Amino acid sequence: MSVKMKSYDEQNFKEHESHPAPLKLWYREPANAFEEALPVGNGRLGAMVYGGAAEEVLLLNEDTLWSGFPRDTNNYEAARYLKRARQLLMEGKYEEAEALIEAKMLGVNSQAYQPLGHLRIKQNFSGTAFTDYKRELCLDTAVASVKFQAGNSSYRRETWVSAADQVLISHYESDTPGAIELAISLDSPHPFSVHDGGEGRLIMNSRCPSHVADNYHRDHPFSVQYEEDHGIIYQAMLEADTDGSVIVESGQMNIIGASYAVLRITANTSFRGFDRMPGQSYEELEARNLEQQNAAAMHNVEALRLRHIEAHQAVMGRVHLRLEGNDNRAGEYALLPTDQRLTAYKNGSKDLALEALYFQYGRYLLLSSSRPGTQAANLQGIWNEHVQPPWNSNYTTNINVGMNYWLAESCGLGECHEPLFDLLEELSVTGARTAAVHYGCEGWTAHHNVDLWRMSSPSAGHPSWAFWPMGGVWLSQHLWERYLFRPQLDYLREKAYPIMRGAALFSLDWLQERDGGELMTLPSSSPENKFVTGSGGVSSVAISSALDVTLIRELFQNMLQAQKLLGEDEALRARIEDALSRLPELRITGEGLVQEWQDAFEEHEPGHRHVSHLYGLYPGSSISELVRPELVEAARLSLDSRISNGGGHTGWSCAWLINLFARLKDGERAHHFIEVLLSRSTLPNLLDNHPPFQIDGNFGGAAGIAELLLQSSADDGIALLPALPVAWTEGEVRGLRARGGFEVDIAWRQGEWVKALLTSKYGSPLSIVNSGGLRIRDEEGKELGGAGDRIPTEIGRVYDVTLNTPAKS
Repeated sequence: MSVKMKSYDEQNFKEHESHPAPLKLWYREPANAFEEALPVGNGRLGAMVYGGAAEEVLLLNEDTLWSGFPRDTNNYEAARYLKRARQLLMEGKYEEAEALIEAKMLGVNSQAYQPLGHLRIKQNFSGTAFTDYKRELCLDTAVASVKFQAGNSSYRRETWVSAADQVLISHYESDTPGAIELAISLDSPHPFSVHDGGEGRLIMNSRCPSHVADNYHRDHPFSVQYEEDHGIIYQAMLEADTDGSVIVESGQMNIIGASYAVLRITANTSFRGFDRMPGQSYEELEARNLEQQNAAAMHNVEALRLRHIEAHQAVMGRVHLRLEGNDNRAGEYALLPTDQRLTAYKNGSKDLALEALYFQYGRYLLLSSSRPGTQAANLQGIWNEHVQPPWNSNYTTNINVGMNYWLAESCGLGECHEPLFDLLEELSVTGARTAAVHYGCEGWTAHHNVDLWRMSSPSAGHPSWAFWPMGGVWLSQHLWERYLFRPQLDYLREKAYPIMRGAALFSLDWLQERDGGELMTLPSSSPENKFVTGSGGVSSVAISSALDVTLIRELFQNMLQAQKLLGEDEALRARIEDALSRLPELRITGEGLVQEWQDAFEEHEPGHRHVSHLYGLYPGSSISELVRPELVEAARLSLDSRISNGGGHTGWSCAWLINLFARLKDGERAHHFIEVLLSRSTLPNLLDNHPPFQIDGNFGGAAGIAELLLQSSADDGIALLPALPVAWTEGEVRGLRARGGFEVDIAWRQGEWVKALLTSKYGSPLSIVNSGGLRIRDEEGKELGGAGDRIPTEIGRVYDVTLNTPAKS
């Protein structure tokens, strides 16, 4: 049943027709760099559209294009030194333990995500200058467009990547018959060849490196290595549909005398799975490309566009957000090109519609880079121009890949979460060997870097980042979160529980017993942070970091709930209950801060970008007023300390602060960091700037905006507008998701919510935890209860929540 959102007006709710600003990024000039180009994608194929008039450039990506091949990255010597490292830590010899781990217990770096190449299209205007230029990206349709005038002719092109047809389309049009003349080529930063594929096709064959060193070693002569018969090969195929002539010669496609041209690009790789050597047959790739091309050719361009938009809007259209404030110039900002609009925002404009656009852009980017059956979104989503990208554009598990998916459930993108679960299922296989080889443990583990080949071992480098076996425990939270938002027992039993169980088994074996029976983790790090030892030295490894303990505690608690729901695994349940009862509690320092390690140390970098010791506040749930209120205040003071010392200076770190302050119900400080994120860490194309470009800040920022508007707990209930910033005086949001399986619409006026509609998707009990008088009614208007009541619901039914004394208009 569909129920429209209503807002309060003159003591009666009337139909409210909102008119949110168009969800578009637009510009008056072509892009000159990646940071200005516009991203399109279908989860598997991606492109950055530069929008040049005389020469268009599309930077192409495919999500299985990585360097390397399956190989054993485990360090078989590491286990020999584990006991000694633990002994040194128990003796307080932290620096010596760190040196031993660095020398003997680390591994090799992950492989790198790779660019596919470029599609270059030169357009001949016979020397005519172009005017009235405009390029844009419409988030509602996922279509990037360019239009301009050259002489007496108007030109328009649209580019999209279709999930429905697995093809990239670039559609050129002119109002002057025969005015379109194109010279089209394909190239790659890798060794490549281009040839005539027959029947007007252009084909590029290429090969990924068998090894790429990280980007810190760009000047090394062997930092990028290619080998015949090793590594992934790939092929891109170009076909054209036009009313002009198509000539393929000398590695180029030429289109002349056309009024329209539809370019179709397909691309396929020889990746066969994380545990299988890539194929080496270009004939197989050509057959797959031909199949996709022939299927797409069955539809005209209007049908292809419609099929693409329908598939996109089925997900993108679920959530709507309108934010309004008191700035009477708000309408002017929306008329500015996006780069100028961003500059105005940096200079102090109160452009709330830009904040709403940023939220929707985060949703757009996840939908474009992570769909069922694709790879998970990496550090750059799916958009990468470098053979040696920053941090190998891999999956960094100590915050970044998790942040990529914070918005998936709450923002109506549940199916976009699935690639992460597939990654975890595969990682649990490689991680089981790492757990056994490195540590003699059951279950599975992962460290801070993961790649296409599901590397689970420690990377090379320094123990402060490389030695962190909690990656699997952290990411297992996403499996449980998915169940909380969409409570399906079959999913829990068949997909989530086996992976969570393996992470729990590892945790049980990793925990060591201290005198007195308390359990501890060691060696233990707090990602990428260090402390000052008693002797004045610096180390990154100690005993029982707050993050380790919190991750394991929350995993064990989730496991106990899952076991109760599934009614199985009693023997393991007893082991978990015993271990949970013996985990150390988080401590508070003499200054009132959350203590980052079990023992009190002086901070080496008080403004460190990671705030891992506050995981329990967000994205976890164990730091709450209902559990230990004193920890909530300690978390607030910890944030104050980090920020006053320069913390939150990277894009993703700033995004984390938004979510943390939202959980603290501090809307003003959360909104301040939304402003900081947009002003300091956002590129002209609105992508996140770490620096350099890293996509997690986009996803984390969007998640934080949702967290300000809606918070939920499957056990405790739903909070409407728990941390609404003062600047957002009026607005509405439709389609957010709450734990327990509810779709939520909220309208507010003068800073107070006035109405909410909640649709029960799974028949879970409903509880609204907002203070004050409220009424909950069913579709027939029957009053069912008020704040704090636990109300049974029926699947598909809509529940109307209003204040007893709504805000005045």
